[in-house]
Amino acid sequence: MARGDQIYVYRELLNLNGVYEHHGIDCGDGYVIHYRKPSETIEKTTLLTFTRGNSIYLREYPNEFCFIPDVVVSRAHVRLGEQKYNFLFNNCEHFATWCKTGINHSTQIKEFLPFLKHLNVAGLYNPLKQALKESDPQNAQRLLQEALDDIRVVWDDLQPQYKQAIKERDTWDQVAREAVKRNRDDLARAALEKKLTYQQKINRFKEQLDQLAIMTEKVLKNLLI
Repeated sequence: MARGDQIYVYRELLNLNGVYEHHGIDCGDGYVIHYRKPSETIEKTTLLTFTRGNSIYLREYPNEFCFIPDVVVSRAHVRLGEQKYNFLFNNCEHFATWCKTGINHSTQIKEFLPFLKHLNVAGLYNPLKQALKESDPQNAQRLLQEALDDIRVVWDDLQPQYKQAIKERDTWDQVAREAVKRNRDDLARAALEKKLTYQQKINRFKEQLDQLAIMTEKVLKNLLI
């Protein structure tokens, strides 16, 4: 790893190893700037504090614009002390990616959110709410673990299906474009109808996502420590 690199380590989500990446910017002098948990403040800490003894990985951008190392580190320093953490919109990966590329982006959020549309909100909200208010830490952890186990089952089952739906929408879009080029309006209309069907599913997903986002953020804020 070198000065200006965007690095990350895997953090545990209870016993679900490897589901959360914690990102930061390597200063090249044994220190890292990152959105530290649980303070939710951008801090400059030692590499050991950042890694907690875990393996370090490098986020690479082989085909994308990146600032030179000195600029990356300078951008990170500018935001030291910031306390605007938001799991969905301004997390550690958003911060590190912004320092590196100028774009506020989080790949893991894009990967994490799609499965939410399939959750039984009524079935999950109450046990999660109960766990967050539970005075007994051990019992709270048990309740949260049970809910997260349910989430993981849904995730493993439906994440591939969601990705396939995205591919289908993009495929029908391409079919429609090719049909227009060949003056096949009939095929273009049919393809656009298919594309619209998938887009409507995405729109419904977003409506459900708005309802679930607050609940999910509260849960993860209590677990990502």
